[in-house]
Amino acid sequence: MAKTISVLKEDLNTVRAGRANAALLDQITVDYYGVQTPVKNLSNIQVPDPRTLMIIPFDPKSLKNIEKAIQMSNLGINPTNDGRNIRLVIPPLTEERRKDLTKLIKKMGEESKVAVRNCRREANEQIKKAEKAGDLTEDDVKKDLDEIQKMTDKCMKDIDQIIAAKDKEIMEI
Repeated sequence: MAKTISVLKEDLNTVRAGRANAALLDQITVDYYGVQTPVKNLSNIQVPDPRTLMIIPFDPKSLKNIEKAIQMSNLGINPTNDGRNIRLVIPPLTEERRKDLTKLIKKMGEESKVAVRNCRREANEQIKKAEKAGDLTEDDVKKDLDEIQKMTDKCMKDIDQIIAAKDKEIMEI
C-alpha cells in the first residue's frame, strides 16, 4: 500500500502544473544509439526561472534526438534549440487545461485506490487461507482483518489528501 502511494506521488510530479519542474521530463525517453534512454540520463536539467526548463545534453550529438522526443511527447510544450541547449518555456495554464488536469489527477487517485483495495483483498485472502490451514485462530483472523482495514482506510485518506493538494496547486496557479 505504501508503494502505491509513492508511485502516485511520482506520477503526480509528471503532471504539468504551470511551473517548471524537472520531473516533467521523467517519462520522456530518447532513442540514443538504438536504446530508449530517459532524458534525465542524457542531460543536465536546470530550472533557471519558474517558467523555464533548460536541458543541457552531455553529448551534443543527442540534442536533435532529445528535441524530437520532447515534441513527440504529450507535454504540449515546444522546445527551443539554440545549438547547445534546449529550452522549454512552460506557458501558463488555461482554465480548460486546468480542468483537464484535475480530471487526470482524480483518475490517478482512483487508480491508486483500486490498487490499495487489491492489496487489501490479497492480504485478506492470505489470512483466510492461513485460518483454513489452522495457522491462525478465529480471534487472530478478526484482529488481522481489522488491522488491514485500518491500514486501507489510512491509505485512502492519504491518497485523498495528496490528490486534494495537487488539485489545489493546479487551480491556484
